[in-house]
Amino acid sequence: MSARAEIFSNIRRSLGVEGAERLRVQAVEDRLERAPKGVIPERGQLDAEGRGALFQKQAEAVQATVARLASAEEVPAAIAGFLRDSNLPAKIRIGSDALLSGMDWGATAIEVRKGPSDGHDAVAVSHALAGIAETGTLVLTSGQDNPTTLNFLPDTHIVVLRGADIAGDYEAVWSKLRRTHGKGVMPRTVNYVTGPSRSADIEQKLQLGAHGPRRLHILILAD
Repeated sequence: MSARAEIFSNIRRSLGVEGAERLRVQAVEDRLERAPKGVIPERGQLDAEGRGALFQKQAEAVQATVARLASAEEVPAAIAGFLRDSNLPAKIRIGSDALLSGMDWGATAIEVRKGPSDGHDAVAVSHALAGIAETGTLVLTSGQDNPTTLNFLPDTHIVVLRGADIAGDYEAVWSKLRRTHGKGVMPRTVNYVTGPSRSADIEQKLQLGAHGPRRLHILILAD
């Protein structure tokens, strides 16, 4: 018997239980299912318009750029314009996300490549699961639809976010994750992204692009 098993065996013996009692198991399951909520900041408790405005303000405060679009149909042209204005190549990397894959990229001169990044892509485009108004944070989940490598390897990251997916706080996003994926099929990784990558470790001088993209551009869809 391992030391760990022996410790738990001693605890069960001192409590007079075997660990398989139905009422005790049910009590644990009920606690996990209906865990009490912690304190939620008031800052993000706004209507949809207020959450969108606060998200944009907070994101721009940490050097992200934000553009608002009327619909998903405007995304390819908006990205083409951003790449041109930023003197970036007309090439992007996306995953198999249904929203992004269904866009009319052929109406632009953009070359679209699909799949995880190998570190040689200048620009990646992702579709965020959600935004968090109180901090201007993007929530990106891992998987073939939006590979995690797109969040960190390219120098420029463009993220598409539906306005309806902007939540007021972190707790609301975790509730959405559980509703969307369900038990046993949660994404392996959930990344919170707030502005471009940065570090001030060296002489307390802020440097963008320290551990990931140096440029973050967010497209918020009104629909």
